[in-house]
Amino acid sequence: MDWLINNALVQDIILLARPALFNLYFALISIPLGFPLAIGLALAKNHSNGVISSLARGYIYAFRGSPLFIQFFMFYSVMLSFNLSLWKPLGINEVVLHPLFLGPLILVLNTSAYSAEIFYGALKSIPKGESEAAWAMGMSKKQVFRSVTWPNMIRLAWPAYTNEVVFLFHSTALVYFTLPVINEQKDLMNKAGELFERDYNVFLHFSVAGLYFLVVSMVIFYVAGLIYNRLNHHLVPPLGAKKAPRKKIKFAPNYLR
Repeated sequence: MDWLINNALVQDIILLARPALFNLYFALISIPLGFPLAIGLALAKNHSNGVISSLARGYIYAFRGSPLFIQFFMFYSVMLSFNLSLWKPLGINEVVLHPLFLGPLILVLNTSAYSAEIFYGALKSIPKGESEAAWAMGMSKKQVFRSVTWPNMIRLAWPAYTNEVVFLFHSTALVYFTLPVINEQKDLMNKAGELFERDYNVFLHFSVAGLYFLVVSMVIFYVAGLIYNRLNHHLVPPLGAKKAPRKKIKFAPNYLR
């Protein structure tokens, strides 16, 4: 038991548990806020009004065309230059420049642009025949969107959007690389760097930090897989029907053509 407590790997896992919560915080705030914004941008880009479509296209192009690292620096510098730090609710000084506020804000703006492009591609991939059939049945625009457009768009975009959510979680490592660290609010990479400066054991500390990212990513993929199965529940064969047998992978090299 003493060996387990004194083991360097176990100590690193314990020390990096609290910093991992900051990465989770940035992701859990950014994902729910970025999702509806991305949907709105995708619909705006597909809008028949040229002004609305152009504004959405410009927004998406700006955030997809510049590195997230630069966006953190740019927003922080602009807010610092214009002294946009007068709002101090709950006794928090300079909340607008605080990483716990500014970090999720920039992540939301960034992921909404990437996600919007995913949803827009899914929107353009919806078979026109389904919408035309809905119109022929006398459905209104809201009914067509709710019954045809929305479920098809989410179903088609979900695998790619899942990857974007994982990329967003990985991007949380950039928050405290660019924004100032306040008190002991350090994320996984900052804390791993601090531990590295003590003993220069780069393989141990950063491997444990990478392990946290890997575990959370696996959880995201698992939950997203459950949601995707739910979105495609209508494709499940009815009760009593035999499931199609899974095809086994065969290794049959062909040496001669």
